[in-house]
Amino acid sequence: MKIDILTLFPEMFSGAFTESILKRAIQNGKVEINLHNFRDFTDDPHGKVDDTPYGGGAGMVLAAQPIFDCVESIRTPESKVILLTPAGVPYKQRIAYDLSHEKHLIIICGHYEGFDERISSLADMEISIGDYVLTGGEIPAMVLTDSIVRLIPGVINERSHIEDSFNENYLLDYPTYTKPRVFRGMEVPEILLSGDHAKIDEWRYSESVKRTQERRPDLLEK
Repeated sequence: MKIDILTLFPEMFSGAFTESILKRAIQNGKVEINLHNFRDFTDDPHGKVDDTPYGGGAGMVLAAQPIFDCVESIRTPESKVILLTPAGVPYKQRIAYDLSHEKHLIIICGHYEGFDERISSLADMEISIGDYVLTGGEIPAMVLTDSIVRLIPGVINERSHIEDSFNENYLLDYPTYTKPRVFRGMEVPEILLSGDHAKIDEWRYSESVKRTQERRPDLLEK
């Protein structure tokens, strides 16, 4: 898979993409990630990529020209363009799975007060990672990249993401434990020490349902 990210702040991604699973995925050739500063594509002599909104209002709005030119320089028939915006569809695990099968993703990070509405005509999909406001699309782009890349075959053990929370059964993950057996008076449930894997699976499913009921009952409605 290839992922191209359009951003005004490419340096923000250095830590996220040079550590842990994403770093290994890049090194092993599972994913290619490129960062594009769309300021490099502006035709403004002063390097501006934003301007005041028509009709008045606070803040600055990202202009269409540099983003159009940047996308058009890297887009192919296999590309899927994603615009990160509070007006997009809520991001879910099912979307991450679908996107993990794409060959080429182009992710556009917004910034400032918003973007020229005409930029949305570039997008095949608009995504929001939650009902809150961030200073820009860089952190959401990291969220998408991390959640998608880990689903690419060979990046992590397949069972690890099959049993994830928010998978197709809409249940939160069951509790897990490791050594020691007793820590500060808190014991590992006896069933996990039994060696009876059928009963352990039953317990884990029951605990997933219980945890979801207590913490995210809205998921059970699905």
